[in-house]
Amino acid sequence: MEAKPVVTRIAPSPTGHLHIGTARTALINYLYARHHGGTFIVRSEDTDRARSTKEFETEILAGLEWLGLEADQFYRQSDRTSIYKNHLEALIENGTAYVSREPSKQDPAVEVEVVRLKNQNKIITFTDLVRGDISFDTTELGDFVIARSLTDPLYHFTVVVDDFLSEVTHVIRGEDHISNTPRQILIQEAIGAQRPDYVHLPLILAPDRSKLSKRHGAVALREYQNEGFLPEAVVNYLALLGWSAGGAQEVFSLTELTKLFTLDHIQKGGAVFDIEKFKWFNREHIRRMSDAELIDAVRDFVPVEYRGTDADTNAVIARLIPLIRERTYTLKEVADGISDGEYSFAFAEPDYDTSLLKWKKDPDVSLALPRLKRAMELISLLPEMPTADEVRSALWDYAESEGRGEVLWPLRVALSGRAQSADPFTLIAVLGREKAKQRITVACAKIEG
Repeated sequence: MEAKPVVTRIAPSPTGHLHIGTARTALINYLYARHHGGTFIVRSEDTDRARSTKEFETEILAGLEWLGLEADQFYRQSDRTSIYKNHLEALIENGTAYVSREPSKQDPAVEVEVVRLKNQNKIITFTDLVRGDISFDTTELGDFVIARSLTDPLYHFTVVVDDFLSEVTHVIRGEDHISNTPRQILIQEAIGAQRPDYVHLPLILAPDRSKLSKRHGAVALREYQNEGFLPEAVVNYLALLGWSAGGAQEVFSLTELTKLFTLDHIQKGGAVFDIEKFKWFNREHIRRMSDAELIDAVRDFVPVEYRGTDADTNAVIARLIPLIRERTYTLKEVADGISDGEYSFAFAEPDYDTSLLKWKKDPDVSLALPRLKRAMELISLLPEMPTADEVRSALWDYAESEGRGEVLWPLRVALSGRAQSADPFTLIAVLGREKAKQRITVACAKIEG
């Protein structure tokens, strides 16, 4: 028998922000569908009219698009009420479900009509492609409610109908949905739906192995966007939370992940969310960006107060690229560095007190003068825009012979005007030979009075 084309789906509820867990589940569904040349569906489960909002739906869809998870189909459950109603009526007509008049849970004095499924009270066993066979005794479920009314179906019913009509072959979701599976299988059998394959992903855990929550840091995708994480890094890290490609490689593109993804490398145990490892992935993807891509990305994070100033130009940002590649983990760190003056050396002449040029072991600042002059002579031999490694090679032997701090400290201050900044090799690579020489000349003039 020929295998059916793979169809997967992600079904977020627009009652809140798109969180990391949902984004990870969407990614795994996307990767599996794309790996097999199948169909990836996004379904908005918006039947909770009181809590669902258009704003949350828009945010969720924008987040999936930002990650590069393009859907082949999209639909809303709120547009499918008549479909659910037809299936409910069919079940009632053939006796598989029935209308029950009973006291309202909200107000016992009020009687309501609900639709209940007739439970067959049997053992159900299903195969999870990660965990193996799982069995449930459905007797304890009783005749459970599948709709508040013919026009108000509940979650379990709508999920099964939608998966059936969309011909979903693989239900890939978090392990917290395992307990939902027996109810949904009973509904599948009632409407004559074929059982899909199930894959329940390990939960994302906090470092203390508790369930990841707000107290462990940002968990909404848009918060990571605002912090300057790249979509490529988010995809890379989330894919490796509970899954392994095998081998030593850690940094992957979405295209590479799609080619490599298989279900057999999904782990059973919980996946620990490590923000420092997440930042490492982000830095690696920042380093892989072209200069033009990185300039554009940084420009988006220039603080509002610097918009339209010298700091907000491609030319200035371009000079910072070597420093950003070396030191930056998130793009917001660049914005913070601009705001607190860390990068001001690139677009403004430094302003500092002459005493700052004095190395801590020296009795007075005058000892820095010959060292700065000798450093400038060595810098004069460099290319116009040297690399940091070229600067290091030119200065290192002299710094070693004279004393690293004695040479590099006043050089750092002369170039940046700050006691704390990037190393002078990187500063010169950012500024270029002539700008560096000008600033050293100014520093020497300060010392000479």
